[in-house]
Amino acid sequence: MITIPESQNDNDDVDPEIRAWLDRMFAASAALGSRPGLSAPERRAIAERQRAPWTRGGPAMHSSEDLAVGPSGTRIRIHRPSDRPDLPVLVYLHGGGWTLFSIDTHDRLMREYAGRSGCAVLGIDYPLAPEHPFPAAIHAIGDVLDWLDGEGATHGLDPSRQVIGGDSAGANLAVAATLVRRGQGKALPRGLLLNYGAWDGSWTESYTRYGDGDRYMLTGPEMDEFWATYLGPDPISDPLARPLLADLSGLPPAWLCVAECDVLLDENRAMAARLPQAELRVYPGATHSFLEAMAVAKLADRAIAEASQWLAGLLSE
Repeated sequence: MITIPESQNDNDDVDPEIRAWLDRMFAASAALGSRPGLSAPERRAIAERQRAPWTRGGPAMHSSEDLAVGPSGTRIRIHRPSDRPDLPVLVYLHGGGWTLFSIDTHDRLMREYAGRSGCAVLGIDYPLAPEHPFPAAIHAIGDVLDWLDGEGATHGLDPSRQVIGGDSAGANLAVAATLVRRGQGKALPRGLLLNYGAWDGSWTESYTRYGDGDRYMLTGPEMDEFWATYLGPDPISDPLARPLLADLSGLPPAWLCVAECDVLLDENRAMAARLPQAELRVYPGATHSFLEAMAVAKLADRAIAEASQWLAGLLSE
């Protein structure tokens, strides 16, 4: 069990339990040698070790398995909370600025959704930039979704009752993959579970308010670097890269979990306004990545519980 003290700053706009978690995260990053100029593999190794303590605990699954699927052998992980042979499924795409993290760093979050909603969760280790820039991840995710359509039933999954989602860059990829399937005339998911997504990259008021320094987990310059690493040095206005620019008509219902103290706040409000069926939840005092604090922050626990209730209701129909 992880315990951390409450923040002592009465003037802090961040929830005290989230602030204490952030302090621990920043300290761990420094202790592990994080600094500017590291290579992508070095940054990933530090990120995996930094997140490792927070992936422990949580719901036990009836079964979990890792598979390599699709033409490129993309690694996936399937968590099943029960032995039902036809479980609805949440396809989950981890965040990390298109460059970091994995199904291991987000394993507990996936199990929380599975345990609370009763659906299976299928996580995808999509290829990361800079080695695999846009649109490689979208193609790999599409291959996994095709595999799920054809082979999911043999693994106890019902692909006709499917939601796709993710956090940050993963939310971006979830919408992009759905737009591709719409263009291909393939079946769309029943819903979109979108946690503090990255949709456009334009500097808005929330970048100015929450993007300077390390008080809020994610800084504006960090977000700029993530976009540049994913898309390359030249601006790209492809709607699959920047879904806020896309035609979003015909997309399924969406649940947007958004942090108040996040550079991405404004673009998530804009995305919610553009999606045809969106339920926007802005969590006061939350920062980017706050769901990862589920073991120690009641705010994160509540946000996961509310999304899981929406997910269960959508997939039970």
